Amino acid sequence: MSIGTGSNQKNWIFFDLSHMELLVEIDRIQHKEDWEENHARDGRKTIRDLSRWEAEKMEWTKQAEEAVSKVPFFVRKRVRKRVEEEAAAQGAREVGIEHVSACRKRFLDNMESEVKGFQVETCFGPGGCPNRAVNDERTAGRIEEMLRGKDLRAFLKERVQGPLKVHHEFRVSISDCPNACSRPQIADVGLIGARQPMVSEAPCTQCGSCVEVCRERAVMLDESMDAPVIDAEKCLACGQCLAVCPSGTLLEARRGYRILVGGKLGRHPQLGKELEDIRSVEETVAAFERCLRLYMECNRSGERFGEILNRTGLEEL
Repeated sequence: MSIGTGSNQKNWIFFDLSHMELLVEIDRIQHKEDWEENHARDGRKTIRDLSRWEAEKMEWTKQAEEAVSKVPFFVRKRVRKRVEEEAAAQGAREVGIEHVSACRKRFLDNMESEVKGFQVETCFGPGGCPNRAVNDERTAGRIEEMLRGKDLRAFLKERVQGPLKVHHEFRVSISDCPNACSRPQIADVGLIGARQPMVSEAPCTQCGSCVEVCRERAVMLDESMDAPVIDAEKCLACGQCLAVCPSGTLLEARRGYRILVGGKLGRHPQLGKELEDIRSVEETVAAFERCLRLYMECNRSGERFGEILNRTGLEEL
């Protein structure tokens, strides 16, 4: 199965088998969490409900799993859900490639009904990832609430000539560390969690743990030095050196988000450009509000934020 735009309807995102299996399991867990949340909202979440979900969850054939794993990540969750609904409507207890094909045709023929105007993607950090640079559970919700209040679907409907498609949506991606599992580099606005280290006056024990843990080789230390030296050009602010320093010689100078803007795929792909400085949570939300305002003020025909920034520059951000 492949879903793209224009001539780019290809399988343009690939994963090795182990990564694919991980994504499949995460999608299955997320599907269950969504089911539980919906039932909790109307007061019908019970042990019996959860047992029924376990009994009703769909098994997938290997061919169907492989097909859905090649769907672009920003629609994969919705596609998986629709395919299971397609199989259930046909009375099947197992999802096969025929259900994927039927859903693919239905999705492409009725894509506009799937478009809500925006997408907010997050990484696996909130699930307990040990690499998290920030422990922030509220920013994604605040951003989604801001986007929902703008009614971007109606906004895009006024500007796009022809039916709306998934690639018209304004996309936000939030990663809790520089590993960037949610791919913020190719979103309209991407946030990367960051902890910037600094060297304090506390005596260094010369243990070398900071040097060993730094994958960017941004920390330098040898016997002739009283304290480590951090190469700011190489440092990604992952915070790993802070976690292993036993003496307090390395301290946190700033915590928050790096902000990338204007990333996109499609016919003319480009990576997001990084704004200056690590921003606090409040500064990040304020910067996102400026991004959204510029996007809506300068949008001519439903183009992506990156195309707008190519015209306007980054000065207003």
